[in-house]
Amino acid sequence: MERRVARHDRWHSDAKRNPGHWPRRERDSVAMADHQEASVTLPSDPASVPTARRFVAEVLTGWGLDDAAELADAIRVIVSELATNAVLHTRGQSPTFTVDVRLEREELLHIGVTDSHPRLPRRLPAAVQQDNGRGMVIIRVLAAEAGGRLSVAPTEEGGKRVWITLPWTPVPLASC
Repeated sequence: MERRVARHDRWHSDAKRNPGHWPRRERDSVAMADHQEASVTLPSDPASVPTARRFVAEVLTGWGLDDAAELADAIRVIVSELATNAVLHTRGQSPTFTVDVRLEREELLHIGVTDSHPRLPRRLPAAVQQDNGRGMVIIRVLAAEAGGRLSVAPTEEGGKRVWITLPWTPVPLASC
């Protein structure tokens, strides 16, 4: 399992040129950071789903989100759905997936999953009766309820990135 946690000082200029892609970053000597980020790369295996969920929960707790907050519960479900989709719908064509968590200027939270399978998620018609295929609907609804949105974009490497963007509103942790 590869794990990265970093603080960066500003976005590379291609952030505005490629809004569908998370931009490359560069370091600056500014003392205050514009964002924080963390990522983990996991095998495309069902056992990786709870690992992805725990990873994101630990990162967000470290950034000040109360683990008992309603938003934390919604994020756990969202991460579970994103990771499950990366495992189940790549049909063995993506040996790993990467979970990225990014907090911009203490205002916006981005959580995404990237895999190497080129097929983008499809929206199922409401009338389709099946036991699976509702993950993207769940993600979209939970993100919207939290004031955010769901986005999907192909990667330059031929895979895809599926992510949510939420307003960052951590509940202050109670002091002991």
